[in-house]
Amino acid sequence: MAIVEGTLGPRVRWAFRDRVSGASLPPFDAGNLADHVGDDPAAVDANRTEFAAAVGVTRSHLVSMAPVHGNDVGEVDDPVSGPVPEVDALVTRVPGLALLVVAADCVPVLLGDSEAGVVGVVHAGWRGVRSDVVGTTLDAMRDLGARIDRTRAVVGPAICGLCYDVERERYDDVTAVAPEAASVAHGGRPGLDLRAAVVARLQGQGVATSLHLGCTYESEQLFSFRRDPRTGRHGGVVAWEAP
Repeated sequence: MAIVEGTLGPRVRWAFRDRVSGASLPPFDAGNLADHVGDDPAAVDANRTEFAAAVGVTRSHLVSMAPVHGNDVGEVDDPVSGPVPEVDALVTRVPGLALLVVAADCVPVLLGDSEAGVVGVVHAGWRGVRSDVVGTTLDAMRDLGARIDRTRAVVGPAICGLCYDVERERYDDVTAVAPEAASVAHGGRPGLDLRAAVVARLQGQGVATSLHLGCTYESEQLFSFRRDPRTGRHGGVVAWEAP
């Protein structure tokens, strides 16, 4: 398992992992973190257990979601055994909980205000960019006591604008509300750079933002749904450490 990790201030730990190594067999090999793609549940659980340890929590304190490509946010108050349904973001201010976001072309975002003790994760596809799931999540964090000028973000791997060619209608739909997403894909087709749009939204709100890992479509070390329709999901995790 290859992990990149760091902190978003005191007691806020984050990590992203790629697909290399893990318990899953092809076509989900090997580090699949998703429980909705048809992989062996025991393999997914083993991969999640290992990943949770990267931010210092047990598997039972790792909370995931079931994204629907919207902009609803789930607030997590306690460990839950299954994914939080029908949300594309999670927030918490409970120490000792870790929030997981999985993706395979969409943009995963990890957020934290270490002074307020509020963390969040976001899953942003083109629909989420269009409906401002990032802004909705920042509002939810603010409601829990976070200050956006103190909040920091880490944006993980996603399909790049060169590789994400789309029909003109989708291009126009997204770039009308997120012009930073505009790109030209290979062959001169309309393209969307969703990661650029997410970064612009965060920085426009004053959130200090960093990028980690690259294009999911180009890297065989990352899962890509566009490249391999039957595949797993890599992911990111953020945790507010218990004192």
